Amino acid sequence: MITFALYCKSYRVDVKRAKRLALTVEKYNVDKIQFYISCPQADLPIFREYLSGLSVKLITDEEIILSNPVHSLDKVNAIPGHLSQQIIKSEFWRLGLAEAYLCLDSDCQFIRPFHLSEFLNTSDTPYTIVDECREILLPAASLRKQKIIDDFNKESVQVQRAFERAGKHYNFGPNCPVWHRDVWMSLDENFIKPRGTSFAQLIVEHPIEMRWYGEALLKYGAIKLLPSQPFFKMYAYAWQLRRDRAEGLVEEDLAQFYCGVTYQSAWEREMDWPSEGGNLASRLGRRLRRSLGRT
Repeated sequence: MITFALYCKSYRVDVKRAKRLALTVEKYNVDKIQFYISCPQADLPIFREYLSGLSVKLITDEEIILSNPVHSLDKVNAIPGHLSQQIIKSEFWRLGLAEAYLCLDSDCQFIRPFHLSEFLNTSDTPYTIVDECREILLPAASLRKQKIIDDFNKESVQVQRAFERAGKHYNFGPNCPVWHRDVWMSLDENFIKPRGTSFAQLIVEHPIEMRWYGEALLKYGAIKLLPSQPFFKMYAYAWQLRRDRAEGLVEEDLAQFYCGVTYQSAWEREMDWPSEGGNLASRLGRRLRRSLGRT
């Protein structure tokens, strides 16, 4: 088992984005950190084709799912994709490939050289993203987007109650966290097994995998908490990107504080595989999805 890895869960629609991510890993991965990508077994041929020649190890989602004896392919595959991917990402640790991992999305890109020391301290303890989400909530308040604030508070309370924790609402993302297998194991041993449930069921009930990890770390203390701001700048909403661009903030500026950036895939449907055709219906569909992204 290695100390640290990069990991991305993907699928065929995002294979072009996964390749772009892999190319930025190839370009900027100073310490040659091992990079894993998982995809459904049926998608392996297309990923092998697109990632040929790149330093990526491919594994299947099915391997990850079946590494947990209480999960079955039928049960996890019956769960909507936006939830099942959270299960797969969070269960990667069970393969025993790495003690800790940076969990990436296909639409991430590294924007400058990065080092292992950005994610682990000298004793190999990972830095954990934890703050009060003011980077998103304060601009949302200024734009009168109260629903974003209300949703954050509601989601926080749901998982905090599960651990009987009162107090401040913490953010453990919004994406690309570093996770340690000991924290996931502590959640499994101290919370999931005593209740006779499964991680898949936790995600179905409260689909916020980063909160389950963060609250488990606060509750059980499996590793030392070393707080960090996010490693990636995530543009979850189009108004965030418009605001930064209007203020003249570009990737060169972001690179002083972040090793990467994430743009929403809905804004670049030309990167879908296979690409959307040029017919009217597909163009209208693409336009509608992009307009929905401007919230």
